[in-house]
Amino acid sequence: MASAIGYIRVSTEGQATDGVSLDAQRAKIEAWALLNDYDLAAVHVDAGISGKGMANRPGLQAALADCRKGSALVVYAMSRMSRSTKDTIEISERLSKAGADLVSLSEKIDTTSAAGKMIFRMMAVLNEHARDVISENTTTAMRFKKSKGQLVGAVPYGYRCDDGVNLTPDDKEQEAIALIIELNGKGLSLRNIATRLEAKGYIPRGKVWYAKTISNILAAAA
Repeated sequence: MASAIGYIRVSTEGQATDGVSLDAQRAKIEAWALLNDYDLAAVHVDAGISGKGMANRPGLQAALADCRKGSALVVYAMSRMSRSTKDTIEISERLSKAGADLVSLSEKIDTTSAAGKMIFRMMAVLNEHARDVISENTTTAMRFKKSKGQLVGAVPYGYRCDDGVNLTPDDKEQEAIALIIELNGKGLSLRNIATRLEAKGYIPRGKVWYAKTISNILAAAA
């Protein structure tokens, strides 16, 4: 009997958008193996890990290492295996070198046929395009919020965010920023600037002025 190696993955984003749990993916793979007379030798898992890169996924690496001549790597969907065209092609080449096949249940891909190989490569390109679109939309949204003076990530030094959305200048911290810029313009070192700030009673959020903190403030003000 031919052997199958299952691979399943979820990330926070994947659970929210796809709603396909680890158990659901495992059940689909088990059903495929039973229906196609494959011995399901192992099911490797990456839980809570992004599909953007393959290097940081021990479950995927273990699954690929288990693939041998005549075996098949079985995944619920291409997006569970990889969201990068580069990684997907690399996975394809590693499987080919090992003499193993790839089966993706959602897309009905089976690389034992020429048509399956073609669809496999097309789906890899489409998956990466979808990820790029999501990234582009997120970047655009963040730029829009920033242009409106709204919070993007952590509240920057010099501001406060009382309503959780809109940034409001903090007078005391703005004074500290102005002094930092002034002292930097006079050629004082970051350590000396920290000493001056402490002497004048300006307290950073971390309670201690570090050179890196001052450097970051100067970079943000540039």
